[in-house]
Amino acid sequence: MKNILISGGSGLIGHKITQLLELKGYTVAWLSRSQQKQKSFVWDVEKQTIDPKAIEWADAIIHLAGASVAEKRWTDERKKIILESRVDSTRLLFTAVKNASEKPNTFISASAVGYYGFSTGTSLMDETHGPGSDFLAQTVVAWEDEVKKMEELHLRTVMLRIGIVLDSKGGALGEMMKPPIAAPLGKGDQWMSWIAIEDLARMFVFALEKTTLQGVFNAVGPNPATNQQLTQAAAKAKGKPYVGIGVPGFVLKIILGEMAAMVLGGNRVSSQKIQKAGFDFECPDLIPALKHIYS
Repeated sequence: MKNILISGGSGLIGHKITQLLELKGYTVAWLSRSQQKQKSFVWDVEKQTIDPKAIEWADAIIHLAGASVAEKRWTDERKKIILESRVDSTRLLFTAVKNASEKPNTFISASAVGYYGFSTGTSLMDETHGPGSDFLAQTVVAWEDEVKKMEELHLRTVMLRIGIVLDSKGGALGEMMKPPIAAPLGKGDQWMSWIAIEDLARMFVFALEKTTLQGVFNAVGPNPATNQQLTQAAAKAKGKPYVGIGVPGFVLKIILGEMAAMVLGGNRVSSQKIQKAGFDFECPDLIPALKHIYS
């Protein structure tokens, strides 16, 4: 396996995986709507078109494409975009692989811990737990259902249910540290299953290289934290003032609308399955991980 095709390669996670793969001697190409500086093949999810050479070139596909769930308010139109960007992009890849004369042997897809539902309390969720009933959970179910179809084409298929990705350049941590003073959200006791971006990129490469790996794995660190613990530790690591009075839930509902449920709820998610498969975390603990991120 030497040629790796990545959808969503220009995003935060895609960039990190690309760097890591290239350091290890892989050749990486992105699927993109236009030609990039990075080696790329053109696709258009809305028109359901893709350069057929992309699939024939690839030994493996890493599928990260999907509209951000936290970028804009969840209007009906935005929810449609969030769902369709995941389902339609996966469907396009399935059709392209099915029609390709030479097929890749591995398909690794992003998924999300949102699968378990907005708020699962203090229960530790593992891969055997069923899905939630809210919008995000049902989006992940529809997305994973499309990914599973790759198995029909005899591709080794792995889905990584990603938690809250910690990185100084953006994502949830970037948003949390934007205000001049850091404060927990709501009561602050909701669980956040976090993973350092370096560990997440390494997990995708692990899934690529460990050829016995198949199925669904939680892509979270081994030590979830509450929203209050995470906010306080991040503020300290960044040298930012912190107040322990939470932003009231009703204020968040006014500002964020339905999306507020995502930040006021939380999941405590288990990383046991991927660890038992042989993955070792470089950043398992919150405070050293945040120090590393902000160093």
